[in-house]
Amino acid sequence: MVDQASPQPRLLKTLSLSSACLSLIWLFATPGMAQMDRLTGHPFATRSPVIAQHGMVATSQPLATQVGLKILRDGGSAVDAAIAANAALGLMEPTGCGIGGDLFALVWDAQSKSLHGLNASGRSPKNLSYDQLLAELETLDRKDIPALGMLPISVPGAVDGWSELHKKFGKLPIARVLAPAISYAEDGFPLSEVIARGWGRSVPVLKDQPGAFLETFSINGRAPEVGEIFKNPDLARTYRRLAREGFESFYRGEIASEIAEFFTANDGFLDATDLAAHRSEWVTPVSINYRGYDVYELPPNGQGIAALQMLKMLESHDLKAMGRNSPELLHLMVETKKLVYEDRAKFYADPEFTKVPLTRLLSAGYAAERNKLIDPTRASRRLMAGKAELNSGDTIYLTTADSDGNIVSLIQSNYRGMGSGVVVPGLGFVFQDRGQLFSLEKDHANCYAPGKRPFHTIIPAFVMKDSGPWLSFGVMGGGMQPQGHVQILVNMIDFGMNVQEAGDAARWQHLGSSQPTGKVMTDGGWVELESGLSWDTIRALKNLGHDIRSGNGGFGGYQAILRDSKNKTYQGASESRKDGQAGGY
Repeated sequence: MVDQASPQPRLLKTLSLSSACLSLIWLFATPGMAQMDRLTGHPFATRSPVIAQHGMVATSQPLATQVGLKILRDGGSAVDAAIAANAALGLMEPTGCGIGGDLFALVWDAQSKSLHGLNASGRSPKNLSYDQLLAELETLDRKDIPALGMLPISVPGAVDGWSELHKKFGKLPIARVLAPAISYAEDGFPLSEVIARGWGRSVPVLKDQPGAFLETFSINGRAPEVGEIFKNPDLARTYRRLAREGFESFYRGEIASEIAEFFTANDGFLDATDLAAHRSEWVTPVSINYRGYDVYELPPNGQGIAALQMLKMLESHDLKAMGRNSPELLHLMVETKKLVYEDRAKFYADPEFTKVPLTRLLSAGYAAERNKLIDPTRASRRLMAGKAELNSGDTIYLTTADSDGNIVSLIQSNYRGMGSGVVVPGLGFVFQDRGQLFSLEKDHANCYAPGKRPFHTIIPAFVMKDSGPWLSFGVMGGGMQPQGHVQILVNMIDFGMNVQEAGDAARWQHLGSSQPTGKVMTDGGWVELESGLSWDTIRALKNLGHDIRSGNGGFGGYQAILRDSKNKTYQGASESRKDGQAGGY
């Protein structure tokens, strides 16, 4: 049994260093807390929340936020703004998203006063059997599904997600919604800093994959740099075709034919029948009540219910009395996460192929049973999934709200950064590698099968209070996402932070849990901490047996919109870990 594969950050070892020396290393190895002096609120906050009456957009790239705001000002709905911003991000942040990937969304419809859930994730190729997949892996001398090339590619669901959202909640024509992204793709846009870092790391790794990756995503063979103008005329042409022919043309039109022909010519497995058969699914969001707030996530094949399970376990503890960032609190939250992720590894999968015991996993009785397994004096080393009757990726999250009170919580991803590296010449986007998350263990709920949706990490969230919308938010970033959701809500509900402070506060993440791919935790994993946590807390956690390491930038990226029902305004937030911006009018 092996641990989750992950880049290895600096390990702070006590075996050869004194506590005093270790403390100095921690201080100098990580950035300090906020360097400015704020007159209001917590000192770690990077800014005040953005407050506006009529509309709000929060994304991980400022120009995409402005695109969404333009659509709102032009009379578009929150859904129109979300699609427009997502299209812009597919151009400006291909390191995290694009129309070669999948999409999930939660939409608050003000007219019907109801919350809708959309699962727009794609399925594996139907003509690639389990046995054939194993044979392909054997020729590569591999025992797992690779991240690059043809094998991890599943049907891209994002465009059909746009289609479903637009048909149900859109107001403006598709051509108008896509116009800003088309303009930027043709005329160019200046690259922002955090995105440039990821782009620079991706080009050397993906440049040799089948198709036109280098021609599409480089400038003379190198990644574009911060501030440099980048154009993607191929993506502009693809967006124009979608605007002219409709979103369905991606799956049953000329674009679909070009995709199928390329995959056939390059020994791929995705074909025209896979694309034509693809469908998104409107699903019922699942929820738990946490201290009077109804927290909603989407059901599997995603991991959203992990956040709900964690909150259900934490609710029986007085977190406020423990103190924010206290060793007692962080120990409890980490141990809770470990237990929940064992269930995640065992049970979360495509519900069309396996029965996911949602009612049991989210019950108070089950939470109480699992709570009994936490030792307040010692970090656990190995845990098992519960008896419920019958994992480093990159992503974008955005949220929009309009003057009618409609709110969208949307997340979209290629899975690992720029995905598989496969680019069909002339189309301008890279295909996702989400299929890498399938297990190869025959009896595993998430085992590979043709026409099956893989386990998904990307999760949008929504919170209601007194039967009305309160918070639309997300925290992009692989297995960090449920952990991030819980930390945001604990910060706001238990510790009274505002919507901006909740995202700016220092985070932790536990890595090394058992994975839906079949990899199992055997030694307790490790905990990464951001630099805003005190040395006293770090030392106490180490004394409890936690393997503490400094973070390596994997703490996610947060956007949020809070609805202030009293003042009838929106409050927007976008944290400083990304290039993003919240903007309103």
